[in-house]
Amino acid sequence: MKISKKLFWITIGVLTLILVGCGSNNSGVTADEKVLTIGRGEDIITFDPHNHTQTNTKALTVNIYNSLVRDNDGEIEPIIAESWEIIEPDLWEFKLHENITFHNGDKLTAEDVKFSLERIALDETLLGHDFSKIQEVIVVDEYKVQIKTDGPAPSLLQLLTMPGGDILPKKYIEENGIDHFIQNPIGSGPYKFVEWKKDDRVVLEKNPDYFLYEPKWDKLVFRVIPESSTRLGELLTGGVDMITNVPPSDWERIKNNDETELVQGPVPRVFQLVTRMTEGTVTADPRVREAIELAIDSEAITKNILMGAATPTRTQTTPTFFGANKDLHGKNLYDPERAKQLLKEAGYENGVEINIGVPNGRYIMDKEIGEAIQAMLTEVGFKVNMELLESSRWNDKYRAKSFDELYVLAYSNAIDAGYSLSLNLSERAKGETDFNNAEFDELLEAASVNMDPVEREKQYQRAQEILAEERPRIFLFQYDQTLAISDTLLFTPRLDESLYADEIILK
Repeated sequence: MKISKKLFWITIGVLTLILVGCGSNNSGVTADEKVLTIGRGEDIITFDPHNHTQTNTKALTVNIYNSLVRDNDGEIEPIIAESWEIIEPDLWEFKLHENITFHNGDKLTAEDVKFSLERIALDETLLGHDFSKIQEVIVVDEYKVQIKTDGPAPSLLQLLTMPGGDILPKKYIEENGIDHFIQNPIGSGPYKFVEWKKDDRVVLEKNPDYFLYEPKWDKLVFRVIPESSTRLGELLTGGVDMITNVPPSDWERIKNNDETELVQGPVPRVFQLVTRMTEGTVTADPRVREAIELAIDSEAITKNILMGAATPTRTQTTPTFFGANKDLHGKNLYDPERAKQLLKEAGYENGVEINIGVPNGRYIMDKEIGEAIQAMLTEVGFKVNMELLESSRWNDKYRAKSFDELYVLAYSNAIDAGYSLSLNLSERAKGETDFNNAEFDELLEAASVNMDPVEREKQYQRAQEILAEERPRIFLFQYDQTLAISDTLLFTPRLDESLYADEIILK
């Protein structure tokens, strides 16, 4: 079956309107250059796209790196790949564009694709998405590759849209080493790396040799501004042109200001409590985990803290994506009396102590939501020790899997349910939740090779039921994303939360 897709790109004309005035951070447009400055709550964690699963990092690096294909709100678009063909269920062939160069001028060829995909697939020390489905990448010629998978791969294209699918420069890395690459990254995307001042800013510049179109901005500045009130102040005074993660308390001020606009859209990010099921921990008892879920009124949180910009859910896979169990979406099991009874049945009639790690400034209203959860759990008998963590410290504990009974996470789904569900496979859950369910593992293994979409969807839906029953992750609600922009910009938020600079346009 031959699949060939034309590129969905519109030639970008010369734009001359002026952004919010240029301040000390060089935000806006001058006679000499166009600078887009975005204020975000947290920094990236690495420039190695194969060594993370963080949406916030990918949201920036999509401007530097390219993959064979990308996700455009649920549709697969070709990027480096010009076309592709399924030779066998376990063998895919991709034809590459022949006029792509990396930022240092080196040609992007089939050798770079092989190097990159085999690195993420075979290097078990990397912390990125699971690409182990890829067994081998075969170089057919300079601009054609075949990807050999371990059995049929019905969702290979979806996998390739992940950060781990980014194609890196083989020659540059082999000559200089991966550490040098991380400090001086080069890709084939529309913008080139200039500098990274950790916890302050990342600066990129236009790639004049980009193969798809001429990038519109001369310079991109991604500033790290943890405090939401400071981010808003920078927007109102022209220090930045856009801010992310705008809390409800700022919405009216933005709407009432003539020079700013609020933009909102759905996002597949699900706020959840990750529970440790390790033998000997309080949360190893399923009655305790159920009591935690029943103690939390997710509907009250979405209405009173997030002002309706979220939807209660009991599953990670949101309704817009393949494999979603819609019966679990929009549900809230709040029942504090039953939660108290469950604790009594578990032997904790006089209460029990638990620890919860909560990030501060990583997600919208995360501190306030953490405090609300603490109060709700306390109400039913838990003695809650809440550890409030700045983003960098939270990241350290997350990557080390060193949280205690509970921690807060807001994780984004992928186009195919299998990728977020795979976090709960027994091998991947080791040391974190320690969830181990044979039926769940078997369902995901079967779905990963099932070329029948109807059967695969049912397998994913049953897997979500198991998670809802066992609660290694207690899903609370699906966020909406809220950003604010200068009124001289037009921007429609993407489902995947990526900030493609050339989708941010001047009016």
